[in-house]
Amino acid sequence: MLSIIIPCYNTRECITALYESIKNILGHNKIAYEIIFIDDKSPQKDYEVVKHLSQIDSSVKLIKFVRNFGQQNAISAGLKISKGDWVIVMDADMQDDPIYIPQLYSKVQEGYDIVFAKRINRKHSFIKILESRVYHLCFNWLTGMDTDTTIGNYGIYSRKVVNEFNNMNEQFRSFGLLIKWMGFNCAYMDVEHGKRYTGKSSYNFHKGIILAFNAMIAFSQRPLKFAVLIGFGITFISIIVSIIFIIRWLLGEVAIIGWTSIVLSIWLIGGLNIIILGIVGLYIGKIFEETKQRPHYIIDYMVNINET
Repeated sequence: MLSIIIPCYNTRECITALYESIKNILGHNKIAYEIIFIDDKSPQKDYEVVKHLSQIDSSVKLIKFVRNFGQQNAISAGLKISKGDWVIVMDADMQDDPIYIPQLYSKVQEGYDIVFAKRINRKHSFIKILESRVYHLCFNWLTGMDTDTTIGNYGIYSRKVVNEFNNMNEQFRSFGLLIKWMGFNCAYMDVEHGKRYTGKSSYNFHKGIILAFNAMIAFSQRPLKFAVLIGFGITFISIIVSIIFIIRWLLGEVAIIGWTSIVLSIWLIGGLNIIILGIVGLYIGKIFEETKQRPHYIIDYMVNINET
């Protein structure tokens, strides 16, 4: 059986069209399936549409969150209760076209654990694509990983991969990054990136910055190492400059060191100290978040899901 995980947030107008498309495509290809929609406390009340579909089709399942916990936690909830031997993860806005599901399913049967959908001709704005490229460039440099701006969540994953993901309990739940980190045998398949069916993305620049910082801290210690190198560098430069000034003073070339250079030096060192303390503080904050061991999400209720 194939499980399809679809997090929902302000996609009420897309859900029925997406469901009909998936049902027709998989029915035509005679693939048994379940569709798991996760309502991430959508202001548009996406769950109402899903509940209606679940009443006429038992393969449609609903998880409704108590509050908004974010897309990545919604994906985690869907993966946790999925039953299929293979799992598809896709967005609800129709930009991940269901027409490629049979091809992904066929490709993964060639001996892969994962087949990622590689988006070509992305239908995002120039600014969003530029932000994505800058983020991936910085992330790859800091972590040593090789991520791709054309790869999102859309893809097919074996039960073995899903089980390993479910065993990870860390608070930062970036599905795509954690799957990439695992290192399972994977392949890529080109897919046409569709236009958003309706509305606009809930991701904005502010959310993107927060996600970028969290991802870099979760996957890399390079900022800490970089801070240590800065400290050593400043200390080394200070020693060299001090030696130079002492020699010049002994030779009578320097009488009094100017106040301007002293003040600027204090500002420089003070600013760098604040930056380094901030970096250390971010890591300590992440450790604090992990030690609390709070649940990644809280479910209000579920429909057509047997909890046993």
